[in-house]
Amino acid sequence: MIKSNSHIWEWQNLKVAWQVEGENIDSNCSTLLIHGFGASKEHWRHNQKCYGSVNPCYAIDLIGFGESSQPNANLTRNINTENNFIYCFDSWSKQIVDFCTEIIKTPVLIVGNSIGGVIALKASKLLDKQCLGVVLIDCAQRTMDEKRLKEQSIGTRLLRPLIKNLVRQKWLSLNIFNAVARPFFIKKILEIAYPTKNNVDKSLIKILYEPTTRIGAPEAFRGFINLFNDYLAPELMKDLNIKVYLIWGEKDPWESLDEAKEWQKSFPCIHSLDIIKDCGHCPHDENPERVNQIILKKIQASM
Repeated sequence: MIKSNSHIWEWQNLKVAWQVEGENIDSNCSTLLIHGFGASKEHWRHNQKCYGSVNPCYAIDLIGFGESSQPNANLTRNINTENNFIYCFDSWSKQIVDFCTEIIKTPVLIVGNSIGGVIALKASKLLDKQCLGVVLIDCAQRTMDEKRLKEQSIGTRLLRPLIKNLVRQKWLSLNIFNAVARPFFIKKILEIAYPTKNNVDKSLIKILYEPTTRIGAPEAFRGFINLFNDYLAPELMKDLNIKVYLIWGEKDPWESLDEAKEWQKSFPCIHSLDIIKDCGHCPHDENPERVNQIILKKIQASM
């Protein structure tokens, strides 16, 4: 069931859900919010209206998540079809670029959380001058990617071929999905992701749980957990001419703040790093008041 405030955009024979705040504001630029793994446009519940007070602010459901289509996972990576989708950063970035071109139609500041940050970086390179900047909120560092395998233990490296073969199997990915796609488990994960426990409420659990009850959800999960060799943020930021701003939860349990600090030292495109005290992987939801102040300044500076 599509929520009353959602719009549906037909893209490559798939349905993409999105919503907008401030659509009647006359502005020469817009803001686009991209969620992370397992989340949706609703994860910007404490942010979108705020940003929409200064220019049109869009939030989108990536294919496989929220209310967007959840096609079968194409693990051969041949070509996307109506019923088979290559869950990868190229596919999602193309979704974002086409959305910016066909729906938003103005230069855009892109804000991405977790894997949404990697997608934002790739999309920014494709949009070029149509992208005013990128805000990365606890961007996914993808430590388990093939290109970072040498950083792993010898045991992990030796087991990698077996793990890759196993997670390709539908029976296993379905069993894993069924184990984790439960409100109780989601709450436990959120309590790790949100160290302060602020805003870990019934509404948030519902936002994350509802899409998992849809028939295609296990396939979207299967597609994502088979992302072993794809883009890393550093390779996308190398020689990037678009301004990048980092926002990081001080106590993110999954994406290292120390690595983010190294990024800031290494890439000229990064103009700032704002650390959100005591927060974890989703500071925009855990401490929206602080994050909204920061992002509003970035939006206003890009106008």
